Amino acid sequence: AMDGAPPPTSPTGLSAYVAVSQLLGLTLLATTGAWLGRYRGGVAWHSPLQFNAHPLCMVLGMVFLQGDALLVYRVFRHEAKRSTKALHALLHGLALLIALVGIIAVFESHRAKGIPDMYSLHSWCGMATFVLYLLQWLLGCGFFLFPSASFSLRGWYKPQHIFFGITLFILSIASCLLGITEMLLFKISDSYSQFVPEGILANTLGVLLVAFGLVVGYVLTREEWKRPPLAEELALSMDFKTLTEGESPGDGSQ
Repeated sequence: AMDGAPPPTSPTGLSAYVAVSQLLGLTLLATTGAWLGRYRGGVAWHSPLQFNAHPLCMVLGMVFLQGDALLVYRVFRHEAKRSTKALHALLHGLALLIALVGIIAVFESHRAKGIPDMYSLHSWCGMATFVLYLLQWLLGCGFFLFPSASFSLRGWYKPQHIFFGITLFILSIASCLLGITEMLLFKISDSYSQFVPEGILANTLGVLLVAFGLVVGYVLTREEWKRPPLAEELALSMDFKTLTEGESPGDGSQ
């Protein structure tokens, strides 16, 4: 950048949508805590309340943190690419760790209460999403954060990584919605249809999950809000491609 040039700014509307996403995210976390605290007795490890750590961890990790990890490239659009990649991977990794705690909580709770595992649609979708999310994270780190693949291979994989990133975010929210419905049917099946306060609060949580997903998805799919490559990134990219594949800087430009 030239000396005295004005600092780069975000596109019109981007900051507002990101702020709305964070407000929705914090609200859905508060709503999850309120539901578990007010109607399910709270959260405690190695106790009958251990199961309640599962929905809290999944909403925090697989929805809120995963959504924020996806937004990193929109929010930090003028930072160094390496730093942005590291933050992107770090948030996804933290989401995975928190989700793993939630999975351990549900299996240990089931074992203590003699409840069978992995028989419901929620458990199938949820476990598949977690395993695919872990694979996505490992591949992303291998291809982009600690790149050992060729320029062309990384160029081929990038669209797959983006597609599966958004897909897994959608699957995470869908799995949460299935889990909320399953939990309500287990706990208040006799009164759920009578619009009891717990049912209304849990349904509100579901609506917030959908709203958070929609706002994050909107930000991710606005073409003009994508992170523009910095000048030095373009130069390094073309130099790397020339050295590794013998192409001139003008070859393959889009």
